[in-house]
Amino acid sequence: MARYTARHAPRHAAPRSVGYARVARRALGRPVLASGVAAAVLTGGAVAVTIGGGSANADTLTLAVDGPTTSTSTEQVRTEQEDEARVAADRSATNAQRSAAAARAAEAERARAAAAARQRKAAAERAARAAQRKRIIANAQKDPKAVARMLMPEFGFGSAQWPCLNRLWIGESDWRWSAENPSSGAYGIPQSLPARKMATMGSDYRTNPVTQIRWGLDYIKKAYGTPCNALDKWNSRSPHWY
Repeated sequence: MARYTARHAPRHAAPRSVGYARVARRALGRPVLASGVAAAVLTGGAVAVTIGGGSANADTLTLAVDGPTTSTSTEQVRTEQEDEARVAADRSATNAQRSAAAARAAEAERARAAAAARQRKAAAERAARAAQRKRIIANAQKDPKAVARMLMPEFGFGSAQWPCLNRLWIGESDWRWSAENPSSGAYGIPQSLPARKMATMGSDYRTNPVTQIRWGLDYIKKAYGTPCNALDKWNSRSPHWY
């Protein structure tokens, strides 16, 4: 039996041809638009896509980025910049405060160190004066004048009164702690009469120049006010006494 072949097959069958789309798919490994060329234009804030093929044209598709979106982006940038500026200003202010606090602390420390140094110096000076005073008192019988100069400020007498006191007691006893007037019985450096008056300053008045000088300075202050006044009175009397 003869094999049947359709007579109309060649005329109605779809032509087998290799089109642009198939070649493109083989070349790129992904599908593309086969029936036309796509044109895409990105301009400003809009995207336009046109698809065409054959005798028919598709409508234009437009994607637009509107004004509010752009404004929002600009505002966000401005806000971020303001935040950065504010953080920088806060950091600068904090650093300034820390520097000021450190400077105050350093100044306070310097003041404390200076005060401590002054206290140490004053303590050293007091200790030196105390040591000197002790030496002077221990050597009173040999150098009673040093005792008198040391004690004068305690009775309100300045250094200007020293020459008067020196001449006064040279005339009375020549600064001898054991001097005694054979006629009156006046005794000691200030020639106390009677000698026992000096016991108000200490029971050792007969041998201790310090006790005698204390009594003599107190007597001058109460009776004449100053050694110079006492010397003036001493010089005005004959025989001399005060």
